[in-house]
Amino acid sequence: AMKANVENPPKEFADLGLIVAKGSIGFFKTDLPAWAKEAAGTDAKLLAEFEAANKAVLAAFEEAAVWIEKDLLPRAKGSYAIGADTFMKKLQAEEMLDITMEKLLAVGLMNLKRDQEAFAATARKIDPKKKPAEVLAALTDDHPKPEDLVPATRGTIERCRKFLLEKKIVSIPSEVRPTILETPPFMRTGGFASMYTPGAYETKATEAFYYVTPPETDWEPRRKTEHMRAFNRTTLEVLTIHEAYPGHYLQFQYASQFPTKVRKLYSCGSNAEGWAHYAEQMCIEEGYGDGDPKVKLAQLYDALLRDCRYIVGIKLHTEGWTVEQGKRFFVEEGYQEPEIAFQESRRGTYNPTYLYYTLGKLQIYKLREDYKKAKGAEYSLEKFHNEFIRQGSIPIKLIRKRMLPGDTGPTL
Repeated sequence: AMKANVENPPKEFADLGLIVAKGSIGFFKTDLPAWAKEAAGTDAKLLAEFEAANKAVLAAFEEAAVWIEKDLLPRAKGSYAIGADTFMKKLQAEEMLDITMEKLLAVGLMNLKRDQEAFAATARKIDPKKKPAEVLAALTDDHPKPEDLVPATRGTIERCRKFLLEKKIVSIPSEVRPTILETPPFMRTGGFASMYTPGAYETKATEAFYYVTPPETDWEPRRKTEHMRAFNRTTLEVLTIHEAYPGHYLQFQYASQFPTKVRKLYSCGSNAEGWAHYAEQMCIEEGYGDGDPKVKLAQLYDALLRDCRYIVGIKLHTEGWTVEQGKRFFVEEGYQEPEIAFQESRRGTYNPTYLYYTLGKLQIYKLREDYKKAKGAEYSLEKFHNEFIRQGSIPIKLIRKRMLPGDTGPTL
C-alpha cells in the first residue's frame, strides 16, 4: 500500500519514514519477541503462532526500509509547504483562531523579542561578565549521560508534585505517578519527550508513560553531546513541569471529569500544549526553584524554542523557507544546539502549526487576567487552574465562554 500510494513526498518526510521504519525493525526483532515469550508462558503453540506472524511483519518492515532508502529517498522532491490560505484555515478549524496572518506573525515576533530580553537579563544575573550564549553553555554542559537519562528524569517527579501541593497551585486528583522510560525506537520522530496516557474512557488501566528520547547509538559523539545538552539537569525540571506536573499528566488525571463526550474525545494544541507551556512559566513565577536564576534561564530557553517554532512554522509554509533557514533561525534567535535546531526545523515541515505552544500560553494568560478581574475578591490561582483544566482541551475561545459567561472578547 505504501509503494502504491506514496509518489513524491518531500525529502524530509522520506528521511523521517526511514527512521521510523528502522526503529520498527528493532521493535519487532527484539522488544516484541521478549514480551511474547513472557506473555505466552508455557504455551508453546501460542508462541509459535506469534513467531510466524511476527516473522512476516519483520520481513515486511525490512523490505519497506530498503525501498524507502534505495528507491523513494533518491526521488523524494515534493514540497512540504501548505501555503498561507491552508495554514490559516487549519488554525481556524482546529484552534478557532480568527485573526490575520499579519497579526499572527506580529504577535510571535513581539513575544520572541520579549523573551530574548528576559533571557539576556537573567543571564546577566548569573554572570554579568559573560554573553548570554556563554552563560547558557555553562548551564547545558551539566547533563546526564545517555544511559542515566531515565533515572535523572525520575528524580524530578516528586519535587514538581510537592511544589504544586505546598503552593496551592492546582488540585491533584490521584496518587498514581507516571512511569518514566526511554522513547521506543519506532516512536522517535524528532521529539525529545512526550506523555502517553490511557484514554478518558479507560476504566482499568491507570498507567501513563513519560518518555524521554536518548541519542541514537550510531550517532557521532558531537551529535550525541548536542542532543544531551537539551536534557541538562536544570532544564529537566522544566521538562517535567511540562510533561507531568502540572502539565500533560495532570490533564490526563482530570480527563474522567471532563463534562461531555466531545470534551473527552477532542483536544486542540493551543489548549493541551498551551497549558503545558503556560505551566512552565507560571511555576517559575510562583517560586519553583526558589528564585534561582538558572532555573529561570532554563524556562526561558524552552520558551525561546517555542517562540522559534511559532515563527519558523509560518515561514516554512507561507514564505518559502527551507529547513536549513529554519535551523539557522533556531540557532541564532533561540540559542538552540545545531542538532536540536535541525530536528525542530524538520518537525515544522510535517507539523505546520506547531506555534500552538506559544499561542495557547498567551491565550491562557489573557484568560487568567480577564477571569481575575471578573472574580475580584473571589479569585485565587488554584480556583482558576482547577476550573480551567476541568473544561477539557477544547479551544480557548470556547473555554472563555464557560469561565466568563457572556464573554465576547478576543483570545489574544
